[in-house]
Parts: sequence; structure tokens; C-alpha cells
Amino acid sequence: MRTKTFKGGVHPEEYKELSNECPITPAFPSSKTVTIPVTMGGAPNTPCVNVGDAVVKGQVIATGEGFMNCPVHASVSGKVKKIAKCVVTGNQEVPCIVIEADGTDTQQFMDVLDPFTLESKDILARIKAAGIVGQGGASFPAHVKFNPPADKKIEWVLVNAAECEPYLTCDERTMQETPDRLIDGLSIVLHLFKDAKAMIALEDNKAYIKPILEKEIAAKNFGEKMSVQLVKTKYPQGAEKFIVSACTGREIPSAKLPADAGCVISNVGTLCAVSDAFRLGKPVIERCLTISGGAVVKPCNLRVPVGTLVSDLNPEFFQLKENNAPDGCVKIISGGPMMGFAMAGTAFPVAKGTSGVTFLTKREAALDQEDPCIFCGACVKRCAMKLTPVMIIREMNAGNMDKAKQYGLMDCIECGCCAFVCPAHVKLVQRIRIGKGVVRQQMAEARLKEQMLKEKAEKESKEAK
Repeated sequence: MRTKTFKGGVHPEEYKELSNECPITPAFPSSKTVTIPVTMGGAPNTPCVNVGDAVVKGQVIATGEGFMNCPVHASVSGKVKKIAKCVVTGNQEVPCIVIEADGTDTQQFMDVLDPFTLESKDILARIKAAGIVGQGGASFPAHVKFNPPADKKIEWVLVNAAECEPYLTCDERTMQETPDRLIDGLSIVLHLFKDAKAMIALEDNKAYIKPILEKEIAAKNFGEKMSVQLVKTKYPQGAEKFIVSACTGREIPSAKLPADAGCVISNVGTLCAVSDAFRLGKPVIERCLTISGGAVVKPCNLRVPVGTLVSDLNPEFFQLKENNAPDGCVKIISGGPMMGFAMAGTAFPVAKGTSGVTFLTKREAALDQEDPCIFCGACVKRCAMKLTPVMIIREMNAGNMDKAKQYGLMDCIECGCCAFVCPAHVKLVQRIRIGKGVVRQQMAEARLKEQMLKEKAEKESKEAK
């Protein structure tokens, strides 16, 4: 079978060997408390518990009434210690519910359901009730993704099993250890799209997993509906636009979604969560993640309750090398080194979308000082989105946000390829993220102004009558 790929991209050191042979190990926070963000994907939630309340594992503790809301559940049994703003990935302070475990491990799961006897609306309702969001990092509500507009004909359900970020191997281990959960979750989602087929996109550095998945597909008699496609090991192969391009040859238009190309895409962990929601009645209350990097004594893959502070896993479940050692930690990243967020410390919680924490040494970290851009065009050559990062940054620096948008500011997926190849070490991704924030703020202000003008006009019209 031909290995498929996309144009552009880069080939960073993979460092998968540090943890890809480490089984997923259960871990529990040393402080016996979890700090659970009130919202972990979708519209903002509101807590439905109060300080002092006793909660059980699996109980809904925050939710909302909107279509885009995705409920959050208690990941331990215990007492609500406080509800306050805490630092999370991205160094933002957001409302969190802190629960102190009581050690009883009492649980309150949903009823077990057979998805193949249910209508589509009931399958989607269970996925929403389980609080399932994309576990690849974006944390988009799964019940929304699996319910595209009626005019979008879905022909492919694609599984992002690329795991192209360096260091991270939790998806790789999940496919090795529980391929049955992945295939079962995929079959449930495929049941929503009667005329679609499924394809698992697997980077060829993990080709040894292909027969494992194919054996499970054959055992479940899904051979006519499911297949495994090897794709070239290249970053950012796991981005949804490139999964679609490599697997189907189709291109997602600018500002459009995979559904516009007849595709729905889901991550390995997300599909396993779908299986758990039906077979066990279990909501998303735990998360597999990789702890890796040159500064880690023994990299590992862990399964922890959602809300576990990373600091509560050290040193019981992983240890760092001495800071003053040549290979000591100089940079902490929530996620992988290409698209992750640099953090000031480890006192932040593992959320539903936390795929790993990477501890980098000076040799591994990009700590070089910026030099002036020499307009070499290296970023243009390697941009998988076919954008011109150098021109985006130039227009942003000049305050020309409209021109920056014309050059593709809002189309950038922030993969980091441009910064990776920049000889001047310009922090392109960070600048683009700031630019996007400015544009979104301008758009929000414009909508508010439009709303105010509309309300004013309506008021004047009523007064005139």
C-alpha cells in the first residue's frame, strides 16, 4: 500500500523511543485533590455544585444548556474544597472546581447502552452526556463534530492516529494495549453515517501497529467498512486538513471544515471515550498522557484523573534531573514541543485535551534570541498551509491587520513549521497567535457595536411610532 502525505511540512527529531515502550500506568495525585476546569471545550459552563458539597466520581459538576456546551464530571469522589480561578494550559486563569478525594472511589456512571439499537439523536445525546471532546488538543465537542449540517454528505470517517508531535506516545500505546476500544468507538461513530467508510491514518513510523488494528477489524467483521492507511511520517501530518488530503486527496477550502470535504475526523482517545460511554456508561473523567523530554529521568505514559496537577505526579510517578545538571529542565511545555504551550511551572491541571507534558533541556529547547528577519523565504517553503508567514508578520508589525488576514493570518493552524526552520529564530507562531487574538477582539467589538446600533435603531423606531 502506498504511503500517502501532503506537500510541505518538516521532519523534527521524533524522540518517540523515550516512551513508546512504556505501558500506560494508572497514577493518582499525591495531594489527593483534583483541580477541574469548569469548561474544557465548547461553550462556557456554570458549576452545578457548591463549596462543601459531597460528590461522587462521574457526577456532573458543571454544565450549560446550549448546543455547544459539554458537561464536566467529577473525576474523584470527595468534597468540593473550593471554586476559584486557577492557572491552566496557556497560562490563563479560569474557573476551576477543586475536589478533595475521600478515598471511597464511589462512582455514579450512566446506564450501559447498545449503540446499534439507538437512533442517531440518542447516540449523540449519550456522547454529549459523557462530556466527550476531541482529545487531540482542540477539545471541540464531539457531539457537535459528529452532527454536521444535513446538507453535508459524509463519505469518510477518518481516525487521526498519526500522533505526529515529537515525544508524545500515549495514542501509540493506546492502540497497542486496547485496539478493541478504538475499533468499537469507531464503529459507533460510523453507525451515524450509514453510507460512509472509515479509514485509520497511521504514520509509517508506527507501521507495526497496522496488523494489530487490522486483526481487530477482521475479528469484528468490519473489513468492508474499515481500513488502515499508512501516511508518511512528517509534521504536521496529524492536522485535520492534511489527514483529509493524504487519505482522500481532497482539500478543505479556506475557512471551511472537514465536513465540507465529506469527512469527519476523530482522535484515538476520543473514539476510545465513545466506546467507554456506551459499554461502561463512563464519562470522560480520566486522561492518558505522555511525560517525556530529555530532562525526565524515566519518561512514561500515565492514566490520571482529569484535574490532576502535574506537580502532584512528581516525584511519585516521574522524576526530573537536577536543574543545575547539563541536562536539567529549562522549559516546560503542556503538550508537545511544536504546538504545545510553554508553562511557568507544573502547578497546572491535566485537562481533557492534555496529551502530554514535555520537559526540555537546553539542547532541546528553542531558547535562541531573535535576529532580524532576512526574508529568506524558508517559512514559505515549509508552510504546509501554503501561506506566507513572513508577509503575515510584516503586515502585523506595520499594524495592517486587514492585509495580514489577506496573507492568511486566520488560516494558520499554528503548527510551528515556520518557526522550526527560521534561521533568524523569529517567534512566528507566538506572534501569529497574538495577531489572531487582536483580530478576534476587533471582530467581537464590531459585533457589539453592530448590536448596539441595531438596538438603538429599534428603540428610535418604537419612539417614533
